[in-house]
Amino acid sequence: MTPKSAAAAAQATVYGYPRQGPNRELKKAVEGYWKGRVTADALRETAAGLRRTNWRRLADAGIHEVPTGDFSYYDHMLDTSVMVGAVPARHRAAVAADTLDGYFAMARGTQDVAPLEMTKWFDTNYHYLVPELGPDTVFGADPAKQVAELKEALALGLDPRPVLVGPVTYLLLAKPAPGVPADFEPLTLLDRLLPVYAEILGDLRAAGAGWVQLDEPALAQDRTPAELNSAARAYRDLGALTDRPKLLVASYFDRLGEALPVLAKAPVDGLALDFTERAAGNLEDLAAVGGLRGKRLVAGVVNGRNIWINDYEKSLATLGTLLGLADRVDVAASCSLLHVPLDADAERDIDPQIARWLAFAQQKTTEIVTLAKGLAQGTEAITAELASNRADLASRAGSALTHDPAVRARTAAVTDADGRRSQPYAERTVAQRAHLRLPLLPTTTIGSFPQTDELRAARADLRAGRIDTAGYEERIKDEIRDVLAFQEKAGIDVLVHGEPERNDMVQYFAEQLTGYLATQHGWVQSYGTRYVRPPVLAGDISRPEPMTVRWTSYAQSLTERPVKGMLTGPVTMLAWSFVRDDQPLGDTARQVALALRDEVDDLEAAGTSVIQVDEPALRETLPLRAADHAGYLEWATESFRLTTSGVRPDTQIHTHMCYAEFGDIVQAIDDLDADVISLEAARSHMQVATELAEHGYPREAGPGVYDIHSPRVPSAEEAAGLLRKGLEAIPAERLWVNPDCGLKTRGWPETRASLENLVTAAREVRSGLTAGDA
Repeated sequence: MTPKSAAAAAQATVYGYPRQGPNRELKKAVEGYWKGRVTADALRETAAGLRRTNWRRLADAGIHEVPTGDFSYYDHMLDTSVMVGAVPARHRAAVAADTLDGYFAMARGTQDVAPLEMTKWFDTNYHYLVPELGPDTVFGADPAKQVAELKEALALGLDPRPVLVGPVTYLLLAKPAPGVPADFEPLTLLDRLLPVYAEILGDLRAAGAGWVQLDEPALAQDRTPAELNSAARAYRDLGALTDRPKLLVASYFDRLGEALPVLAKAPVDGLALDFTERAAGNLEDLAAVGGLRGKRLVAGVVNGRNIWINDYEKSLATLGTLLGLADRVDVAASCSLLHVPLDADAERDIDPQIARWLAFAQQKTTEIVTLAKGLAQGTEAITAELASNRADLASRAGSALTHDPAVRARTAAVTDADGRRSQPYAERTVAQRAHLRLPLLPTTTIGSFPQTDELRAARADLRAGRIDTAGYEERIKDEIRDVLAFQEKAGIDVLVHGEPERNDMVQYFAEQLTGYLATQHGWVQSYGTRYVRPPVLAGDISRPEPMTVRWTSYAQSLTERPVKGMLTGPVTMLAWSFVRDDQPLGDTARQVALALRDEVDDLEAAGTSVIQVDEPALRETLPLRAADHAGYLEWATESFRLTTSGVRPDTQIHTHMCYAEFGDIVQAIDDLDADVISLEAARSHMQVATELAEHGYPREAGPGVYDIHSPRVPSAEEAAGLLRKGLEAIPAERLWVNPDCGLKTRGWPETRASLENLVTAAREVRSGLTAGDA
């Protein structure tokens, strides 16, 4: 096909779409099912209605090929485990007895059965359930969900393309099952898994699928020759099938690099590639391999991970270059639109001037369709859209919001000394122990306590004018008093005020910093039914006034025990926001760090002796390619130290991280120079404690002994067992006892019982330690 005919054939498509519905209907239905208020049939009907609405909206907007199979009650990796029969032995009875209950037991656990481990989906803030595999794993095809959703779309008269997690990515993201040697490599099961995929592809073909998309984002990471050979074998075998739909292999989040020639040579029918800025090298690489002659190329030129409008002229230039490199070029977002909110038009409180710069899922769909039209019919067909786009881009570039001279001058004046504590840890820890007088194995929590219905009602009452600010603040004080009283009674050593005034650990601060914008309806799925509203980092950042000092000081006035000041760190403030794309991330991080440094200094001045600066996103924001790690970690660790290094030696700085693979950033954790770090460890069976020990980590650490992402209550014996395992790696004088993460999403009954068991475990293990052991 000539470039001209390829342009004329261009169509618009997407890889996936937000699941929750405009009012988070899926969240409400699933949580209602868990509580027994919604029947299984009602939940299924709600889900089917959301799928129909999404597909019709996409088709009405001009999307020619709609995705199916991307919808999930909880997580698409969990759906894949069910599809290939990789159900852990402990969950098989529940899955066999009741599909929904068994499915949710794998995701959340029960009181008697632990869930699957959960971690971040590459460098996004989406969490997936990690498959557990071993040498004895037997796969079996169960394509019922994928086939049913395909038929639903066909019945609506649409052109659907089922989207599946590819077999190589599925195995590369899996872990050895409990009891399986840690060095077991799930990828060795590829030959066992491929026949299952072949059967599923055949079933989808029989059900009417013309194309099936197999997502392989793991191939956008550094891969060994053996892993690349496995990918080549996988798509050689699947491509050789005679009873199959056409295969579109998709990769995103970064350039494919050495995997691109492997997939380009594979006997598949098309590739879907990311051509946004972070993966711009794909264009050069594709030209270097001679393009995709005789194949389809789906070009991801609209950023599926951020919320800024597309630059039409730039994207059309990229698309024009691609026309000579494939038999057919279609237009898409760079990845599933799962990672952005649903509709920017729902935001009524954002300045109209700024709203012009924003594109959520529905607006990105329009952008994709517009670009496909411009490619197929020529730019004269989208003259008005191009003019409007130029004006919007110019409005943003020239806005005073994006450039504050005072902020930039302060950032430019930062020196290396500003990012170093006045004394080394060995001297600081002596001062801190003398000042805090904590017991061996001190207990604490990560920060937040349950956000009750009463708290949410109080916020709603304040917004609606049913109570005034004074009445609202009295409710917050009541909650802080209750949280402090419980912690003292339970015997916790370092207390928190529970954060009842905070709606979200990033949004709360964003609403008090200049340069940030908050949304009202910008919900994005983090995991399961947990949705967050990432704020929009639109301009230069500063802190007009203290943000947390008042409530922390009030809590400290109620107790003699130390109360931690709680802040969200600069990297996490970026990672869990939609960041600006008009300057380097490191520059933005330094601006946020300086604003937070002011808050740390004010907390210390108000008498706060323990200050926690959470950085759960430090690992998740690590670039996918090793060549990019050093540059990222340099500004990420620098920004943390810039936040925390102005305090006295006897002020103890904590940090916290959760739900990520920490082994490859232990040196960066060390470089933070925090006095104490708490980390997720319960689901991963204290793996991180071993990793810290192997590195020789010299400071204090609290690997979590209570998995807060499950409703189950761990017994004191279970917590004590994990604590003893932690002691095998970390000496008692440097080991803390804490949950994995904050308790915001948990209920009070389970929180009380779990923390009481945690304290009991700490006391039991503490009492068993001799002076020599300690």
